[in-house]
Amino acid sequence: MSHERAPDPPSPFVEQWAATLAARLPPPRRALDLAMGHGRHALVLARAGFRTFGVDLRLDAVRDAVGRAAAAGLVVRGWCADLTEAALPAARFDVVLVTRYLQRDLFEAIRRAVAPGGVVVYETFTVNQRALGTGPKAPEHLLEPGELRERLAGFDVWCYEEPAAPEAVARIVARKPYA
Repeated sequence: MSHERAPDPPSPFVEQWAATLAARLPPPRRALDLAMGHGRHALVLARAGFRTFGVDLRLDAVRDAVGRAAAAGLVVRGWCADLTEAALPAARFDVVLVTRYLQRDLFEAIRRAVAPGGVVVYETFTVNQRALGTGPKAPEHLLEPGELRERLAGFDVWCYEEPAAPEAVARIVARKPYA
């Protein structure tokens, strides 16, 4: 397990919603941290009582996340996969979490991976981040205004915002309808 650099702190938005969803969703609660990196949010989900899974392209990151969880007395089940080639399990998760990651062709897979009544929690940069001079600059990594809400059309939106500072991000919490 590599601990050369501590991961970024968890998003306060994710911390708040992990606690809220743990109180709202009945057990057993399964959560997927998509593109989990070193697991900063997978650990938040596990601490909140979710049976937590995480997937990332980088094997070293997956190992680090699983190891960090174990060191904290938590369990994160991680797997390494290229999401451009590997399918996500269908209707398997009560929560699918995505932060600071945008792969537009994954939205349909994310929608299918959420169980009926389950929730997508998504937070990533918008095109307005360019004006701040930090973060991603390429259009394929930046959401257009209102795009995140459009990508989850048909879901019941519990929370949606697009703050411009301190980072320009779009955030959504949206519940998949039952049947």
